[in-house]
Amino acid sequence: MVGMSVPPAAPQDRDGSAEPFILDLGSLRPAALHGLRMLLETVVVPTLLLLVCVRTVGSFWGLVAVLGWCGAALTVRWATGQPVPGTLLLAVGMLVGRTSIAMAFSSVYVYLLQPVAGSLFMALLFLGSVIIGRPVTMRLAQDFVALPRHLFHDRRVRRMFAQVALLWGFSRVVDAGMSLGFLHWGLDAGLMSRGMLSSLLTVTSVVACAYWGWSRLNRVPGVQLSLSRTRS
Repeated sequence: MVGMSVPPAAPQDRDGSAEPFILDLGSLRPAALHGLRMLLETVVVPTLLLLVCVRTVGSFWGLVAVLGWCGAALTVRWATGQPVPGTLLLAVGMLVGRTSIAMAFSSVYVYLLQPVAGSLFMALLFLGSVIIGRPVTMRLAQDFVALPRHLFHDRRVRRMFAQVALLWGFSRVVDAGMSLGFLHWGLDAGLMSRGMLSSLLTVTSVVACAYWGWSRLNRVPGVQLSLSRTRS
């Protein structure tokens, strides 16, 4: 048809067969450790700190303690010369924003309901992108791995990205429902759910999405996945 662009073909060997595209995903261990540390710094520790303070000195001082933790976490990194990634700054900035809003309303419930709204928004974003046929995971993947353009036109690759978007979207629905359910049982239950169960669900969802994407992409002809090994 006139005006339709033809996706570029994969490179070929001299004998005419397509060269396999080797996708190096790097070393998973540093990325996993970085993700777990950021989860501890921005979710688990602040929530448990708030829970302890709510039971002892009151919710206001609990929110103050969360703000103090945010400042301390960044200060320690800067003072020790550790890198401060942009994702951590963004996460801490969002945490400070949540805490400030909760302090303005003098309510820990506001602090806990904001992540629920965020999970619902992410669910709508990911599930909605699948419904309209443009899974947002295709765009996000390009920020982490360099996939050749022709792969994005492959039906199997597009289906994989849609399935990963569905997995993550439904996990956010579960997260929002779980948080609301525990919050209905009381503030302590809501805090424990946010600090422990939501973190566990997030880690499980990331692993499930990564495994599914890896297994599906590894079945695409002409694509070879590899992991770099860190030297001791």
